[in-house]
Amino acid sequence: MRKITKVIACMLIPVFLLSSLGATQTQATIQGPSTHAQSAALIDVTSGRILYSKDGDKELRIASLTKIMTAIVAIEHSKLDEKVKVSPSAFAKEGSSIYLKLGEEMTLENMLYGLMLRSGNDAASAIAEHVGGSEEGFVLLMNKKAEQIGLTHSHFMNPHGLDAEGHYSTANDLARLTAYALHNPVFKRIVATEDKSAPNPNESWEYSWHNKNKMLRMYEGADGVKTGYTKKAFRCLVSSATRNGQQLAAVTLNDGNDWNDHARMLDFGFEYFPLVEVAKQEQPVQNTDVVTGRGFRYPLAKSEQGSLTKKLILHESRTQSETDGKEQSTDPSFGLAGRIDMQLDGKLVGSIPVYRKGSYIPPEPKTEDATLGRIGDVSSWTAAWRAVLSHLLSP
Repeated sequence: MRKITKVIACMLIPVFLLSSLGATQTQATIQGPSTHAQSAALIDVTSGRILYSKDGDKELRIASLTKIMTAIVAIEHSKLDEKVKVSPSAFAKEGSSIYLKLGEEMTLENMLYGLMLRSGNDAASAIAEHVGGSEEGFVLLMNKKAEQIGLTHSHFMNPHGLDAEGHYSTANDLARLTAYALHNPVFKRIVATEDKSAPNPNESWEYSWHNKNKMLRMYEGADGVKTGYTKKAFRCLVSSATRNGQQLAAVTLNDGNDWNDHARMLDFGFEYFPLVEVAKQEQPVQNTDVVTGRGFRYPLAKSEQGSLTKKLILHESRTQSETDGKEQSTDPSFGLAGRIDMQLDGKLVGSIPVYRKGSYIPPEPKTEDATLGRIGDVSSWTAAWRAVLSHLLSP
């Protein structure tokens, strides 16, 4: 068996970074879409780059957009076929409801559909108690996830979004949260669903839920995400759409004309910031013996494409014997050779691994593997690293 006893730390570099960059010079010169929102943001889901922001870091009430966090935390911490029981505190919760009965049991998966399609506050509380042991325990998980993702202007006090002091987020944070959640295939499937039926143990008829998100029916390519409203937060909306292989998500807080504003925001993103293929998988790097480990796409305006630079960083991949202390070359198939850093206007926007020609290159990770942690810290690089080790250590 081959020994791998010492790994150079610089190998563990993220493939994609959750963009926290301010507006680039190009973004500042392109006329952004007009909205009626108090705060708004537009993000490219693949890269995490915020393409447009209007008072995007202003901390505001977010109503039922809270349930985006509720759903992703529940999906990551529980199994979809688990039965969720409706407690007295979840039963007849104020606000929007899917009218669950006291003591009723429903699978977590169906409960999540009721949560996201009909914005059931009763479902939110039932899910929170099931996953977190109590609403308070679940809120701890919500705030921990916010910290992991890098949401620096968000704090949660409940799983449903009813107005509460200390419960807030921002358009930029919600855009980042949505981009993170949309990398999860279960979340992505649920929020794109227009109609869902579920068994009703107390009646002869089934539950039937029609998604409140009108964007699914009025915008070409729309595939999510969540509506929200309270008397203090006013109208809030997160929508997403996919065209030509690019998925965007738009956020507005306190917007009385949100359906039309979201259409304008999404149109703006698709028109001015399409995904550009910067590198292909297994593409030879000029004047070297290395190839790219995977492709890289990034949303770029036409005027930005000449500003994206690539920096090749190679390292010596070595191991240290535990027995004699002598350094030896690694196995030839262990060909991870370094990385290429992608920079836009001098700021790092992502990295891709490079491998020695002829060495094993792990396959592209599945979508769910690309979201092991926050988009900016742990992503496809970790999945690739694990695949390399699995290949080396296999009999």
